[in-house]
Amino acid sequence: MRETDTRTFTALLTGAVIGVYALIVAGATAAIADAASACSSWPTCSQPPSLTEPALMIAWGHRVTALLVGLLVIATAVVGWRVARRRRVKYALAVALALFPVQIGVGAAVATTGAAGEIPSVHLGVAASIFGALVAALAWHLEAGADDQPVTTDPGPVSEPVGDVTVTRPSGLVETVRAYVSLTKPRLMWLLSLVAAAGMALAADGSIPIETILATIGGGVLAIGSSGTFNHILERDVDRRMNRTADRPLTTEQVPVTNALAFGFALGALSLAAFLTVNVLVAVLGLVAIVFYSVIYTLVLKPNTVQNTVIGGFAGALPALIGSAAVTGTIGPAGLALATLIFLWTPAHFYNLALAYKDDYARGGFPMMPVVRGEATTRKHILWYLAATLLAATVVTAIADLGALVGATTVVLGAVFLWMVVRLHRERTESAAFRAFHASNAYLGAFLVAVVIDALAI
Repeated sequence: MRETDTRTFTALLTGAVIGVYALIVAGATAAIADAASACSSWPTCSQPPSLTEPALMIAWGHRVTALLVGLLVIATAVVGWRVARRRRVKYALAVALALFPVQIGVGAAVATTGAAGEIPSVHLGVAASIFGALVAALAWHLEAGADDQPVTTDPGPVSEPVGDVTVTRPSGLVETVRAYVSLTKPRLMWLLSLVAAAGMALAADGSIPIETILATIGGGVLAIGSSGTFNHILERDVDRRMNRTADRPLTTEQVPVTNALAFGFALGALSLAAFLTVNVLVAVLGLVAIVFYSVIYTLVLKPNTVQNTVIGGFAGALPALIGSAAVTGTIGPAGLALATLIFLWTPAHFYNLALAYKDDYARGGFPMMPVVRGEATTRKHILWYLAATLLAATVVTAIADLGALVGATTVVLGAVFLWMVVRLHRERTESAAFRAFHASNAYLGAFLVAVVIDALAI
């Protein structure tokens, strides 16, 4: 099989995955807009598209998208049956191809019956099955011939530091402030604050009091700072063994441990005080977030199980619940859906960093996925969790009745994220892992911003 044939099939299959996902999002948007009432005929609408009738435009867009995606799936299956090296890739393509006529028939029933009964749910279920079959085909195709064995190379004694640790005392106020800010892991704050903001926006029924926003986001920033500080304290000995963490303030003794402890507890207390001005549930969830990341993740999960990243995703999901509880005093379905999305996104995001720093994590003695299960398995898991994240984004869109902005964002940025993951499978380099890592940040950040704008109709 020629390399050009493989690349053509990869491009077609990637396009088919994104195409089917776009079709799912278009279908969710059509359901939200009640497009079936504007176009009850099939296969075309009885009226031509009109800019003055958004529901009719959405219905036409859904039909046209379905036609184009159907042709793409057929082309992908034909090419894949000829060039795919793994039999299970061909079988997955056959499943997707067989389900597409079923999807068309169910879609016709949705249009002609006015989306009555359980037919729309069946329609969505078949579409999700086609998407899953194509993702499976892509995962198996990309790893054809790859070594999927666990890494067995000895990274060296984990008791040894990576080199001489230079003790650097802060020489002035600016350096001291910079060291303490570094303890709070400020790079995490913008994204987690956006998660909380999106949780609030989804729960809001109208405007949100400014004091609620400030107390929730401010308390969240303080909670992240407290968790990050405790993480630095508890991992300071391991940090000395890893290149990327050997210059942290506690490893270089820029900040004494006793000072860091006092700083972490102070941030945690201020965080809970801010949360209590909102309501008790927010404060309880904030305390759970601090304890989970500082103790459960850092001391129990991270050093002891290969599933540390997956289970640890609960820490990143908590801000969505906090945001929801801040507005209503309860956790609503939209908040739960957003938290699920963050939970699923976390492995698709962090496994890229684990690949880039695999040797470093091995030196630190952490059983990260690429260290224990191998790089090929890790790359496959990234793809699977990315697919689950995209489907979760559709659930958030449907539950919260969000519009075209969110739909377009998740399709376009999801396509970029997927392509970076495909390149990671193909190139298998550190730089490719970093590109996928940054694409994951861009996807989630853009999606959350779109959710806030759409939900609050800014």
